[in-house]
Amino acid sequence: MSYDDIKYSRDSEILHIGGQVKGMDLKPESMPLFLTTAFTMNSLTEVMDTYANKGYTYVRTRNPNRQALAEAISYLENGEKSLIFSSGMGAITSTLMTLVQAGDHILCNSNIYGETFLVMTTLLPKFGVEVDLVNFESPEAVARAVKPNTKLLHTEVVSNPTLSMCDIKALADIAHAGKALLMVDNTFTTPIAVRPLDFGADIVMNSLTKFINGHSDAMGGSITATEKIIDTIMPISMLCGTPGDPFDSWLIYRSIQTLPLRLPKQMRTAAELAKALNENPLVEKVNHPALADYPQKELAARQFTDKGIVAMLSFIVPEKQDRIDSFLESLKFTSYAPTLGGIRTTLQHPVTSSHPHVPDDIRRSMGITPGMFRVSVGLEETADLIAAFNRALEVFK
Repeated sequence: MSYDDIKYSRDSEILHIGGQVKGMDLKPESMPLFLTTAFTMNSLTEVMDTYANKGYTYVRTRNPNRQALAEAISYLENGEKSLIFSSGMGAITSTLMTLVQAGDHILCNSNIYGETFLVMTTLLPKFGVEVDLVNFESPEAVARAVKPNTKLLHTEVVSNPTLSMCDIKALADIAHAGKALLMVDNTFTTPIAVRPLDFGADIVMNSLTKFINGHSDAMGGSITATEKIIDTIMPISMLCGTPGDPFDSWLIYRSIQTLPLRLPKQMRTAAELAKALNENPLVEKVNHPALADYPQKELAARQFTDKGIVAMLSFIVPEKQDRIDSFLESLKFTSYAPTLGGIRTTLQHPVTSSHPHVPDDIRRSMGITPGMFRVSVGLEETADLIAAFNRALEVFK
């Protein structure tokens, strides 16, 4: 019996999204892993029918594991359709190569991930694409920077690593007024915290390697948008060789089913750890939206769900190399890792790992100094993490 009048929770429904494989009669409780490079056919008629109906042929074209993951991401992001890529950067570059061409103009948030910064400042100009970096905290500055040839605006929801935010709805209005698209990187926040498409964004990207997978054992990326945009990007992705691997797709799809349990705890812990670090006199500055003096509190309250905001934070300590090394060596539960989003808390030094190629003056204008650390909060108990950080910070006395 069907009860269509009942509205079920997203946390329950995500457990059942994407598990049906077209053309397979079996109904396994767990999604099978399809480790095959191709699917065979018995006649030319079957070949033509399979291609016409967009069935499974070659692994770079379509794969059931990638399709299951795409359906789950589309559901989470409340979008029409998704594509799965080999990495978040593969998702970004394939999308940009599809949607812009020589003579076009892009506006990119100046507070951006280091490798996205490189794409915008070194890669795209080689193909005749003009890029301007603007502080997206100010919609007015963004509106002033739009040109007649502006085709796309790109930003993160919460910047990596300074955690400044942007007003997605305001940016969408600006983009659409100029007949441009708004592309939003939701990696830090994930659709558990915010769904940019609901605020008017046209394209949302996730590095699935991070919180959505959450176990530090698989790499992938996704783009979610209208069916028209996705169907335009797909052939370019195939030509660039950026579709996701079946095994990684299988791992990430499995991990999504615990995402609604994992991430809210990580976001709550991040907020409490940020407050504790902010009270520690040995810490010069802490960046997290949960702090009372965070300059965009109203925007955070308006834009994010009640699940939380972000399981990331950054903080700044004195620029003393020997003390910094001692701090890292004495920090319990937390290891240095040049990534984020796992079930264990990790720490990263942006000047060394994510932004070494960004000139120092530009880094400092972003708020990134040699004393900054970025923290990806895991599933440890909050009190344990706070105690561990406070004890390790004593080296700065």
